[in-house]
Amino acid sequence: MKSTSRDIRLRNCFAVLRHLIADAPTSRQILARETDLSVATVSNLVTDLIELGVVVEVGREDSGGGRPRALLAPNAGGGVMIGVDVAETYVYLEVYDLTLTVVDRVEERMEPSENAPDQVIGHIASAMDQIRERLGDRAILGLGVSLPGQVDVTWGVSGFAPNWNWHDVPFRKLLDDRLQLGVPIYLDNPLKTITVGELWFGDGRGVDRLAVLILGTGVGAGLAFGGQLYRGATNSAGEWGHTTINPAGPQCRCGAKGCIEAYVGAPAILWHWGQLDGRAAVGSQTEAMAALAAAWEAGEATAVRTVETVAEYLAAGVANLLNLFNPDLVVFDGWVTSVLGDALVPEFERRLADHAMEAPLKAARLKRNGQERNMVALGAAALALEGHLNRLNTVGSRSRR
Repeated sequence: MKSTSRDIRLRNCFAVLRHLIADAPTSRQILARETDLSVATVSNLVTDLIELGVVVEVGREDSGGGRPRALLAPNAGGGVMIGVDVAETYVYLEVYDLTLTVVDRVEERMEPSENAPDQVIGHIASAMDQIRERLGDRAILGLGVSLPGQVDVTWGVSGFAPNWNWHDVPFRKLLDDRLQLGVPIYLDNPLKTITVGELWFGDGRGVDRLAVLILGTGVGAGLAFGGQLYRGATNSAGEWGHTTINPAGPQCRCGAKGCIEAYVGAPAILWHWGQLDGRAAVGSQTEAMAALAAAWEAGEATAVRTVETVAEYLAAGVANLLNLFNPDLVVFDGWVTSVLGDALVPEFERRLADHAMEAPLKAARLKRNGQERNMVALGAAALALEGHLNRLNTVGSRSRR
């Protein structure tokens, strides 16, 4: 699809603000150099951002003999964005100022049985009540919500959440009716929000071709090109976990056979360990995965074999992604990466060259996510910020009349 002048303007706006968030205070001249835009273009964008209340001038610096240059920074005292991470066992909210600094957070625990839409929304509303009381009169610019499963971002519908058996739930309308915030609400799934978080404040900032691999109960790949999240025609781009590596393989929860997720998702990893070890997993998935990591660390043969087998399948799946998309950077994220990554990632990297073509393998950097912050909540808040910046076209047009 051909980019419009509005699309280009918004991309440039995102680029300017990302650099400003990372390196403030800074000047228009430095922003132009860092973004490869002209000083005139940056100046126009900054003017609009100031009018939106997103950016402020915070002082001046010596320009080496000429007029002092204005120093710019995000407006930390302005409005806030709220990012919501909804998972099977919790609802977690973080409030961010315009520097993407956390200014408040609330967590509500959820029982696995509390999976009806009104129950999930009830937990979000309870957390929001606490947030709003502490915010006082401070303006909320937008609310971003990450939901498990497939999400229609245009209509705000949870199309399919397999763990909750949700089908075509009009979640945005239900949430808006309950909260009565009067601000835009943006929905997406964790795969997309983590990728947006990486673009704004993670390893993906400034990367032209990015893949974020999420290893958890399910697996997927968030894709971004030219600093923009790639959604595909139906927001289902990145369902890498449901690409087939063995048509005669085990049944996947999507209904197909031999998907990557059926080999490297958390249930598959634990099942394989159980088959070798003869013991059923104890506790939650996270606890069982931690037990596997501890057994691997202790050198237990069944744990070592499990990691080696999973690493082989993971290498084949990642090689397919490298060969197809040729990314500059692949970031590994997700709770399985956090718990089992020390064992799994080195084994996978040793096997990758057996499956990937030489050129895309050499071009790609592989990195585990090192962020300590909640990238799902951050990405959801960044979606709200991007939505707020979509007003830029209107503001820019009005300011030039």
